[in-house]
Amino acid sequence: MNPFIRTVLGDIPLQQMGICYAHEHLIIDAGFTTHQTPDFLLDDAAKCAAELREAYAVGVRTMVDSMPMACGRNVLKLEEVSRLSGVQILCPTGIHLCKYYPPGHWSLRVDADTLAKLFIREITEGIDANDGNGPQWRATPHRAGLIKVAGGLNQLDAQQRKTFEAAAAAHRITGAPILTHTEQGTAAMAQIELLRSLGADLRHVVLSHLDRNPDVAYHRDVLQTGVRVEYDNAFRWKAPDDNPTLHLLITLLPQFPDQIMLGMDAARRSYWTSYGGSPGLTFLQTTWAAHMKQAGIDENIIHRVFVTTPADAYSFTTARESPQ
Repeated sequence: MNPFIRTVLGDIPLQQMGICYAHEHLIIDAGFTTHQTPDFLLDDAAKCAAELREAYAVGVRTMVDSMPMACGRNVLKLEEVSRLSGVQILCPTGIHLCKYYPPGHWSLRVDADTLAKLFIREITEGIDANDGNGPQWRATPHRAGLIKVAGGLNQLDAQQRKTFEAAAAAHRITGAPILTHTEQGTAAMAQIELLRSLGADLRHVVLSHLDRNPDVAYHRDVLQTGVRVEYDNAFRWKAPDDNPTLHLLITLLPQFPDQIMLGMDAARRSYWTSYGGSPGLTFLQTTWAAHMKQAGIDENIIHRVFVTTPADAYSFTTARESPQ
């Protein structure tokens, strides 16, 4: 099997991925999550397409959406946005942290095998048009391009371990890459050890938000396992002349040039220019890329961060197991 990237509009070769934002939230429909935090509501496909057209104009070609099932994901809107903007979009299956679901949610009651079968169904048959919210499952023509799961602060609880077990099983059967959430950048090694013990290929595992815990020694330990990491706090640090994300990039990219990616995780209206916020999704390719060059980071390395590393990390691997 030749490696490929799975977008909402179909599979593409790695060479077509182009500049990629490795962790975004493009559409978040109204629900429990947005009721708790109204600023998370990103439900307007036209505004999203307008924002992504601006990103396309500065060179962005692909974005990895990271909203898993049943907490605001809408693959039909993502399809519309991709067609309107020209930006290729990867949409995940998977389950997020418990706090993004109402108490007693079905994902808490089912076992890892049931979750794995749901993940596999969305990867091989199509993402549910009802986002796992019922009353029926209706597969769309748009298949999941990755599996998103999440770990907690400093540790993994039983529910999180269950979702990681399901993700690893679906990964082994389908070859789909895995994207994880780390809470404030913590418990990365616990996630890695669990996924490795479950047979995951760490070259196709991406750990997000690690720069929220900007301890260089910690990051070096994580990267030495061979896993990929994603940094997305460049625009959140307040002091422009003392940016921990930039310090991590300067320090670690010479040793690990093919394991680090960037995104914005801009899951708030207040971050989007199309909703009246800032800095907008062009930030990484304008302001931040300039900062990286001014800091002496070689253009070839910047190309790896935005293009070749995401393409390799988010490609489908050869499946190693058959569905039961």
